[in-house]
Amino acid sequence: MKFLDVRTDFAFKKVFGSTDSKERLISFLNSIVYRDSDNKITDLDIVDPYNIPKLKGMKDTYVDVKAILMDKTTVIIEMQVLNHQGFETRILYNAAKNYSMQLVKGERYDLLKPVIALNIVDFDMFNDNEELINYFKMINKKDFTDYHDDIELIFVELNKFIKNEKDCETNFDKWLYFLKNAGDMNFIPQDLPEPIKSAYSVSNEAGMNAEELELQHKKREFIAINRGSLTLAKKQGMAEGMAEGIELGVEQGIEQGIEKGIEKGVEQNKLEMARQMGKEEMDHFLISKITGLSLEEIKSLVDKD
Repeated sequence: MKFLDVRTDFAFKKVFGSTDSKERLISFLNSIVYRDSDNKITDLDIVDPYNIPKLKGMKDTYVDVKAILMDKTTVIIEMQVLNHQGFETRILYNAAKNYSMQLVKGERYDLLKPVIALNIVDFDMFNDNEELINYFKMINKKDFTDYHDDIELIFVELNKFIKNEKDCETNFDKWLYFLKNAGDMNFIPQDLPEPIKSAYSVSNEAGMNAEELELQHKKREFIAINRGSLTLAKKQGMAEGMAEGIELGVEQGIEQGIEKGIEKGVEQNKLEMARQMGKEEMDHFLISKITGLSLEEIKSLVDKD
């Protein structure tokens, strides 16, 4: 038995964003977003759910998992495995956009409903604290009183979750253990509630077709290459920055060199990935979504090869 690594966007959306994901998503959100609340979700609607068998083109797999709760609160759920410049700003922008788009011109502001952005990240994000989950909302900077609860940002750092299977007692623990470890497991743990058990079942590779397995392979390969490129870029950037800093005699030169090296490494990696995907005749729209390159840039690379 082998399971998908659900930290990829494809597998994450297969578990939580498909047509049969409602009970899994309710359990998942109750264990994280409402873990300390007496009010639990009993029903929700998944916005624009995609049907896994209809993967041709795979354009729908690049939409955040989004749900509307019973009280009309919108919850946006995202799995992010690679940190990048502007990530925190993008999360805030996306939440604010979903908040403002609820109204059309002329409608009353009191009709607006809350938006929660839940982000599961597979990297170190908040090094200044040891909290596994960080919750953010608008408060008074002086006395920390609430201004409004209509926009809330939640970040879960998987790197800070270190429990073994036998130590997972709550649904919260069991869900995070699934997210972090499913890709390396070959059995379904005992004594799981039905929604979590079904998450393992739906991510079992034995039930995948060739197209789905190939997509998952590409996703994991892309993540691995990017992580390797970032590590190399940091090393090269540090070396270049130190040399430049020594020459300039200022610490700022080192910082600029590191930043330049990282940026260069990431860009080169995107171009190489696009070339390889182009050689395999992958859809240009899909290549653009994976790499972030424009369709014009991709066409130019493919034509050159």
